[in-house]
Amino acid sequence: MDASFFARIVGVMFSPRAAYAAVVVRPRAFGVLALVLVVSIASSSLFFSTEVGRESALDQEVRAAEAVGREISDQTYARMQALMPDAPYLSAAYVLVFFPLSALVVSGIVMGAFKLTASGGATFKQVFAVVAHSLVILGLQQLFIYPVDYLKQSLSSPTSVAVFLPFLDDSSFPGRIASSIDLMLVWWLMNLAVGLSVLYRRRTGPIALTMVGLYAALALVFAAIRTVLAA
Repeated sequence: MDASFFARIVGVMFSPRAAYAAVVVRPRAFGVLALVLVVSIASSSLFFSTEVGRESALDQEVRAAEAVGREISDQTYARMQALMPDAPYLSAAYVLVFFPLSALVVSGIVMGAFKLTASGGATFKQVFAVVAHSLVILGLQQLFIYPVDYLKQSLSSPTSVAVFLPFLDDSSFPGRIASSIDLMLVWWLMNLAVGLSVLYRRRTGPIALTMVGLYAALALVFAAIRTVLAA
């Protein structure tokens, strides 16, 4: 990896427009995607290899089941507990599949959306490279959340809006909305919007507004479903 690679990584976080301009000219995705995978797998595997990580994962599984009205029997709890030693490997496998697949899906959606608006012209290689570089933000999230989760001994996201609204009941509809919106994901979407605006030579504002708006709508739907299932 040459100096320009690391310059692009840093640039995505602190000067994204210039970084994405370089990515569009030379669309290379493998290196940055590999880096994000290594960082994410190492962070999650290290966390889930600890007793705190395994207990937090088990507690989250139980809470998720109870949130949708599922009763956890002693036998079910014992089976869930027996799977916890495999948590580092399961988390690594999840990351290994989730990030590349997400990058492919998002790239396909982006290409389709811009073609529908008669703004096509970018190659899939360029779009995929932009999306892959934007994942640096999510890799940074992994580095941040797991140490915080370890300290507070919980897998509840330390970057969700709910952190700033502690007076909301977690089981209420507003509380579920707040916990469904993650500020790091908002940053990622806005960062990706910059990359797409550079690639397609469009204004950043409308792209960012559309993407964040869709994310907020999905958060509302998700919170509504959780509320209905818990009723």
